[in-house]
This record gives sequence, structure tokens and C-alpha cells, in this order.
Amino acid sequence: METFNKTFRLFLRNFLTKKLDNVSRQMSSSTELIAKEKRYNANNYAPLPVVISRGQGAYMWDVDGKKYIDFLAAFATLNLGHAHPKVLNVLIEQAKVLSHTSRAVHNDVLPQFAEYVTKYFNYDRVLAMNTGVEGAETSLKIARRWGYRKKNIPENQAVVVFVEKNFWGRTLSAISTSNNPVAHDHYGPYMPGFQIIPYNDVDSLEAALKNPNVCAFMVEPIQGEAGVIVPNDGYLKEVRRLCTKYNVLWIADEIQTGLGRTGSLLAVDYENVKPDILIIGKGLGGGFIPISGVLSSDEIMSVLTPGSHGSTFGGNPLAAKLAIATLEVIKEEGVVENSRVLGEKFRKELRNQLAEDVIPIVRGKGLMNAITVNPRYGSALDLCLIMMDLGLITKPCDDSTVRLTPPLIMTETDINKGIEITVKAVDRLKQNAK
Repeated sequence: METFNKTFRLFLRNFLTKKLDNVSRQMSSSTELIAKEKRYNANNYAPLPVVISRGQGAYMWDVDGKKYIDFLAAFATLNLGHAHPKVLNVLIEQAKVLSHTSRAVHNDVLPQFAEYVTKYFNYDRVLAMNTGVEGAETSLKIARRWGYRKKNIPENQAVVVFVEKNFWGRTLSAISTSNNPVAHDHYGPYMPGFQIIPYNDVDSLEAALKNPNVCAFMVEPIQGEAGVIVPNDGYLKEVRRLCTKYNVLWIADEIQTGLGRTGSLLAVDYENVKPDILIIGKGLGGGFIPISGVLSSDEIMSVLTPGSHGSTFGGNPLAAKLAIATLEVIKEEGVVENSRVLGEKFRKELRNQLAEDVIPIVRGKGLMNAITVNPRYGSALDLCLIMMDLGLITKPCDDSTVRLTPPLIMTETDINKGIEITVKAVDRLKQNAK
């Protein structure tokens, strides 16, 4: 018996030593990776102090093996979660056959994509690009050329109207419309021909559109980066009415709000209105490859001619095939309805369970939501770090706002887990402030 006990103790000691050594190596690996990124990568982001190495569905794992529920979904890009099996299989099969050709020749997938996506969203034509900001830039080029060729605006006098706190990327054009000093300052001179008005303000919009040189009004139906700001009911109907009245193109930036994110296929569908130009992106490639699309009518798209606009990777067969598969999954698996139902439950439970003195505001639509933190108890980042410690990943929009944009394929069990962690995190934030 004594020999057995000695053998067992030796085994246990060796086992624990190896286990601790492995944990130590993993922790070292995480620390080293973060340090290496800071050393060699441009420091234009401030990520959470976690290194993710694997994702599946609504969950992620870090290099230390810790599991997290993903409530950021790569800034609402992973609408179908990580490694959706159908889209992954399409990626593998298409990559074996043809991934890229450029538009110097035709490929056999782009026509399928163009037909499928235009019928899906009820538009005449689509122009495939890569990123959201490319889609937005494309829309502005189309609108300006339409303004000169169709509305007879004097050359170089076209104006595009935007709203305060808009966000559609970080190109020079995009930051020329931004009033966020972090994104905007010290990058001038800025793009001319842009006007910024208050969001959700019909009177200001009409005053701006009276200028005959205005060719377009571009707006997010729900402002994402600004903190998931939902406009008043009827605002989008007024946007449609006023743009029609003053012969101005309405560009709807649905890069983040589209594809079921808000509990409707498009956020504009809540008010049964149709933009002149629709921009989709982010989740269109299923979370695997960037692809964006600009959709419009024959009349508006006719201003583009060969050589007037393009992209080396835009419309590549791999991305186009993934976009078709993604849109099929959205329809087949009922993710739009799932987003609406779980979003309603999520907001209701958070409002019922979160202390209102700590979290005064819960807002959103579908699974595009945000909560605001009373500065008396800490910052949005403080809360996100506590959430991370408890096994939930998300990021702040600003000092006081936490975005909550999980994958649309979440189950009720997943959403309940997210609610539970959020409530625990807010309770801990309140305790830490005492």
C-alpha cells in the first residue's frame, strides 16, 4: 500500500508539474504575442488583452484555452458566427476550382452572384466591391456622376449631405465627413463637397436638400459606431419623401445594419421604404472574405462606363460564391427572425435585471444593441474588461457605451449566457466603485 501511495504521489506531482508548466507556457505565449504585435505592428488599434486562436459558432477560445461567448462578432461581421459549416464548405470547394481572375475576363460566378443578389434585394444592378468603405466610396462616385449627368449640377459643385457621428470607414473621404477628432484630426486637407447636419432631424435635412447642388444624402438607418443610435419612428419615411421631393439620391449605408442584424433583412424595411442606392457589406462574405455590394437602378447605374470605376478583387469568384451561400443561409436558417426574437428578449431581460443607476440606457433593434454606463461607476472599457474576465467578448463604442452585437445564429441558451454574464459584470462594476 505504501509503495502504491508513493507511486501515486509521484504520478500526481509529475502530472501537476506538467500541467502548470503548460499553463505557464500558454500564458507566456499570450504575453509574447501581444508584445510582438505591439513591437512590429502599427499601433492603430487598442485591442482587449486577449489573444484568440479559435472560433466556432458563437464562441471563441484564446491561446490559453479559455472559452468566450462572442458578443462583438467582429464588429457585426460574423452574422453567421465563426466557421459556419455550409459557407466553409463552399469556400473550400470554390477555392479548389477558381479564386480570382480580375475583371479583365469574365468568370462563371459573378453573373450568378449579380442575378441572385439583385433579385434578393429587389434592385436592377449591383457593383461588387471588397470592403464597406469601398462600397460607400463607390456610392459617392455614382451619386456625383449622376448629379452632373442627370441632375445637371454644375461641374465640381456637387454636394453630398451626411449626418453628425456618422461612420463609414477611415479613408480620406470618410474622415472628411467625421466629427470624431481621433479619426479626423491632422489628416487634412479634407475632401470638399460634403455637408454635415444633425442626425434624426427632418427640418435640418429639408433645409440642406433645398440646395439644388445636392446630389445625395448618405445615412446609416441606425448609427453603429456612434453607439447604436436608433432614430425616431418615421424618420426614414421622411428621408425617402424629402429625397424624392428635391430629386436627391438617398444612399442607405446598411453595411452594419443589413443582412438581418436589426431583426429585419434591412433596417429600412421597418418603415417599408427603398433607398435609391443600397450599400451592403460586413457579413456578406460569411465572415471569411471581404465583399461589399452597391445596389441601384438601371438609370442610376448607367452613369458608370468601362474604365470609370473598378477594383482588382471586386467581384472575384471566391467572394461572390461565398456571398451567395451567405444569403442562402440567412434565408434557409431563419436568422432574421432569430435576430428579432432574441433581440427583444435580450433588451427586455437586460432592462429588467440591470441596475438603472449603473446602466441608465439599453437600446437597439434585433441583435444590434448597446448599453450606456453611468460614469460614476466606471467606463465602458472597465465593464468590457470585467465581461472578458467572465467569459464574454465585446468592445466599447466610446467612453460610456458598450456595443452588444453577437452572431445572429445564437440560440436562446447562448443569449441567456450573455445576459447572465452582463448582469454579473455590471454588479461587479458597481461593487468595484464602492
